[in-house]
Amino acid sequence: MDHISEAALKRYRDRVEAVLNGLLPPAGESPGELHSAMRYATLDGGKRLRACLVYGTGEAMGAPLDALDAPAAAVELIHAYSLIHDDLPCMDDDDFRRGKPSCHKAFGEAMALLAGDALQTAAFATLAGAANLGAQTRVDMVAALARASGAYGMVGGQVLDLMAGLDASLDELEIRHRRKTGALIHAAVRLGSLAAQADVPAALDDYGMALGLAFQIADDLLDVEGEAVVVGKTVGADAAAGKATFPSLLGISGARQLAQNLYQQCLTSLQFLGDDGRFLAVIAHRAVERDH
Repeated sequence: MDHISEAALKRYRDRVEAVLNGLLPPAGESPGELHSAMRYATLDGGKRLRACLVYGTGEAMGAPLDALDAPAAAVELIHAYSLIHDDLPCMDDDDFRRGKPSCHKAFGEAMALLAGDALQTAAFATLAGAANLGAQTRVDMVAALARASGAYGMVGGQVLDLMAGLDASLDELEIRHRRKTGALIHAAVRLGSLAAQADVPAALDDYGMALGLAFQIADDLLDVEGEAVVVGKTVGADAAAGKATFPSLLGISGARQLAQNLYQQCLTSLQFLGDDGRFLAVIAHRAVERDH
């Protein structure tokens, strides 16, 4: 990756970390246990992929950087809430996340559940209260994030995942993961574009959808081939749960090829941006080739 894109990643990650740190309630403020759990699950961890997509898309489309802080933070708050709930024993039952004990292991199941609830509502409060965004832009962003997070997006995908077995078809698997994983990644791209006060180009929608599915395929491959110390969570969970994955349906080489095909779709979709799309192209490459 070129030094310009590496510098942009660090700049975006540092920026959203500072925004999140300022948005989240102080641990010393009552109820301290809840606020500590919210901060534990959100700060100092993760790739910040979704925030970087908001910033990278927004800047490519001409949005000022300070107009991107609220949507970048909001999408990370939704992501953090979803990870807390996904890790609960009633869901995926994972003991580790981002290289440390899951929120429910550190704070108990009840507090983790409530921390997730609080992070979700904080995401929408952040968008609704963003003074440097126009009223219609705020409404459009709330609607986009709500759809991506709810029954037609991430939550619906999680339901399909809970009901999944080994006999899923490839089409069914794609539908599941376009919702569970892809919808929020796609939403991050849309939020960045909306911050530029413009209609979202169809090519950016195509990019967001292809990237979301490619990211999940890479995740499935890591679950088969990754090392827990690098990935930061338990590996082999899908096989243990008896769920169909892209490698189980297509084989490892077939899954890799599908991810590469989606990566090429991403590059094609970004052509209209010219050099302004270089950072988003790097994000797509990292999503497919990552080791964690």
